[in-house]
Amino acid sequence: MTPQAPASTPDVDGKIFLGKVLPAQPAPSGAAAKSVRTTKGAGVSTKGPAPLAVDAGEYLTLRLANRHGLVTGATGTGKTVTLQVLAEGFSRAGVPVFAADIKGDLSGIAAPGEAKDFLVSRATEVGITYVPDSFPVIFWDLFGEQGHPVRATVSEMGPLLLARLMNLNDTQEGVLNIVFRVADEQGLLLLDLKDLRAMLAHVAENAAALTTQYGNVSTQSVGAIQRQLLMLENQGADKFFGEPALDIRDIMRVDRSGYGIISVLAADKLMGAPRLYACFLLWLLAELFEQLPEVGDPDKPKLVFFFDEAHLLFDEAPKILLEKVEQVVRLIRSKGVGVYFVTQNPLDVPESVLAQLGNRVQHALRAFTPRDQKAVKAAAETFRPNPSLDTAQVIMELGKGEALISTLEGNGVPSMVERTLIRPPAARIGPLSPPERAAVTAKSPVGHIYDAAVDRESAFERLQDQQQGAPPQDGNAPASPGGGGLLDSVLGTIFGRPDINPGPAPGPSGRQTDPAKTSRTSVPKSGTSSRASTRMSTTELVVRQLARSVGTQLGRAIVRGILGSIRR
Repeated sequence: MTPQAPASTPDVDGKIFLGKVLPAQPAPSGAAAKSVRTTKGAGVSTKGPAPLAVDAGEYLTLRLANRHGLVTGATGTGKTVTLQVLAEGFSRAGVPVFAADIKGDLSGIAAPGEAKDFLVSRATEVGITYVPDSFPVIFWDLFGEQGHPVRATVSEMGPLLLARLMNLNDTQEGVLNIVFRVADEQGLLLLDLKDLRAMLAHVAENAAALTTQYGNVSTQSVGAIQRQLLMLENQGADKFFGEPALDIRDIMRVDRSGYGIISVLAADKLMGAPRLYACFLLWLLAELFEQLPEVGDPDKPKLVFFFDEAHLLFDEAPKILLEKVEQVVRLIRSKGVGVYFVTQNPLDVPESVLAQLGNRVQHALRAFTPRDQKAVKAAAETFRPNPSLDTAQVIMELGKGEALISTLEGNGVPSMVERTLIRPPAARIGPLSPPERAAVTAKSPVGHIYDAAVDRESAFERLQDQQQGAPPQDGNAPASPGGGGLLDSVLGTIFGRPDINPGPAPGPSGRQTDPAKTSRTSVPKSGTSSRASTRMSTTELVVRQLARSVGTQLGRAIVRGILGSIRR
């Protein structure tokens, strides 16, 4: 009977195959080829290694993947490849992925790999056949240069993260909170930086009247915040704040074949503004936490979120922010979201957060300095001990593409740490060329939603009207509650009144717009063969953004969540 060839994708029983467990002790000379173990579910090639033991594969259980994870290691040890292997595995399982691409290397996941000698050899070593594959990808970019623009409104970002972004002191942060409170209560939308600047000027002009109710508002503090806003604009943040704001449903898509779509954020240029990078990802995490429903422990995550260069999140972060990040990481698990931090040193992650990360991949560390030695010791102590391994010693001996891995198994108990040879990715290792990236972006299902910016009436225009004594424009003025019209229709949908349908709404030129031609298809589910193909009209876009900020339109204070984002 002819033996089977090794499996190309040995992900089995709701598990992602990560690699082959290496023997703790070197095999006797001449016996290695006979005792090499294979991955679970893989057969044997006619020219490959001998049959391997069933338990030799290292797996990540999808049911426990929302218990978060950590990928660490020195530069050049294979962290990015491991991230790609994980992202591919989640995508094959129908799990959407969001990952920041710091160096541009991760963009290659959108193209099939090449059967190069070192990849074929590595595949044979771990007991599989190398079969190239590509994965569905949506490219994003805060600056709109290498992907679809990513935007958030100032109101959605909230005062806590903005204070972190602008490095404000306690007094200045207090003034910023007053600005947001006044804007929320007066129904003034803070959509972009010009809105925030106008609101700061408004609060400063009315400081005497506001001080008795909210506390002292000093012109010096307002001036300091205005200077920080100018610095943010110089870093390109004005392109990030605005509309249409990112809808988290668009990073939780599944393609027609059932693969989870991988959202790749181009972050090479963004790394020049590290605070903006960290605050954006924190905002996105907060949006996921506030908007997604509780699902407990699903069979697989609803989304996996990779946070590369994780030290930027925690560097110089105030204690209150660290506490809230810990709270979000602890609680977002029940929303079906897995958060995976990627960084060089495990000491980059605070212990309170580190304790929440159940799945660990540790690449090599080099103990050249006392801090390095402390990091090696700390990394070794976080693993469940393996009597066959001197974990601290092995961490310093790992080769490129090798890692110490411990994942959750059974009832969430960490497995014993094992030295593992990481499987090769099926997609390309390395970046796409600009034309290849442009071709992928051109086929994106969300380009018609985000590529064009929208600037509707907000705090800047409203405050200008007040100064000039003019009423708001009829076409943009929010309707009063219960008064019918567009806003009432939106409220009916949001607050559970399905009997109210927006119906035909006036288009940009005052004409009635047919909603059948402007409605947006829902996010495709696994196995769905349809995809949105119509362009979103200006009216529908306004409806969508209006629904996000409906609390301010009613002139009531917005209820904010853990990280200061709007609670919906």
